[in-house]
Amino acid sequence: MTDIAPRRTPLLGLIGAYLVSGAGTALSAIAIPWLVLVTTGSAVATGLVGFAEMAPYVLLQATAGPLVDRVGLRRTFLIGNLVAAAAVFAVFLLGALHDLPLGALVALVAVAGAVRGAADAASTPMIPPLARLARWSDERAVGLYSGANRAALLVGMPLAGVLVALVGPAVTILIDSLSFLCAVVVVAATVPRVQPTSESETPAAAPRLGPRAYFAELREGLRFLRADRLLLSLMALIVLTNLLDQAMSAVFLPVWAHDRVHDAVAFGAVGGASGLGMLAGVLLTAWLGRRLPRWLTFACCTLLASAPPFFAVAGWTSVVAVAAVFFVCGVFGGVPNPIIGAVQYERVPALLQTRVLGAMKASAYLGVPFGSLLGGLLAQGVGLTWACVGAGMVMLLATIAPLVFPVWRQLDRAAPAPGSPRLGPEAA
Repeated sequence: MTDIAPRRTPLLGLIGAYLVSGAGTALSAIAIPWLVLVTTGSAVATGLVGFAEMAPYVLLQATAGPLVDRVGLRRTFLIGNLVAAAAVFAVFLLGALHDLPLGALVALVAVAGAVRGAADAASTPMIPPLARLARWSDERAVGLYSGANRAALLVGMPLAGVLVALVGPAVTILIDSLSFLCAVVVVAATVPRVQPTSESETPAAAPRLGPRAYFAELREGLRFLRADRLLLSLMALIVLTNLLDQAMSAVFLPVWAHDRVHDAVAFGAVGGASGLGMLAGVLLTAWLGRRLPRWLTFACCTLLASAPPFFAVAGWTSVVAVAAVFFVCGVFGGVPNPIIGAVQYERVPALLQTRVLGAMKASAYLGVPFGSLLGGLLAQGVGLTWACVGAGMVMLLATIAPLVFPVWRQLDRAAPAPGSPRLGPEAA
């Protein structure tokens, strides 16, 4: 007899691995910029390191899809996290030996970013088939997966501030390396081999991956993406907001903590408040699921979440006040993520998900490396206050768009595309 009982362990294993590795990455997100600031005193150098990590990450997100289809989702995830662990460990080792030139740091974070990009391109398409095993809706699965990231920020960023103050940035970076290894162990033990295809489709029928087939498959994903106006609109909005958010997290906040508050713990506390708010937002959306009106919820929460943190950092030095703003905006900012994920899975055919979702996520991250550079140039060129005010005004104008343009109302008309994964009844 076929076992039709829900199997939640694989999905929860993937979520748990994402939580552990995300917490480690949050440690490095504070420890590495702090290491650069205390050794160079340069906001531009801090932005350069952020660019060096995120540019390869974005490139591999956009181009690894055909390769991931051949290697396999689970295997790509495992290999990518193992290599990331080795690269981050090398950063720790050289930092502990006090022999870490800026060029070496840039090279190592670039390697870590590249393999993380391939691993993340593999992890996202694993969610629908694992959600089917658990018999959960896409909203719930994406909400819990996003919640793991927010919980990682909640734990990792305040802990990073404390660890940097107590044991220094090098040891903090070592813990990030160990977190990648933990993620590998969890996924290897709990997640079976999965493919982003329906049961009737055979991945083995794919042609051998030569250059012609590789680029043909990339073009196929891009053609699908270009034809969907809602996905293109989502992508454009996220490109801009991620660019400015990266300027905030990679440059504005560490400069604020270093130059105005003079305390690494303040950087971690504000980041942790944002993570706590985002965790509450994504879990609320996962719980409410399909009962929320998608368009209105997305539009209002995006508007309320995005610009206020920039004005708070521009005007205040109170850690409590800034952390409160980041918490409230984090709640609103966490709500749209499960909506975006569910819409993507509904509109993109299963066989195209590694390419389309990879290209979309990479395009969404396109602004991230440039956000680090832009943040460094603005903070050094016009000062932190005016840099934050200008970025906040641009963010405010951009996030009004979902309330104004009719294409965004398609969020409320989610019709599954042919070949999209379908779930069984959602478990209570």
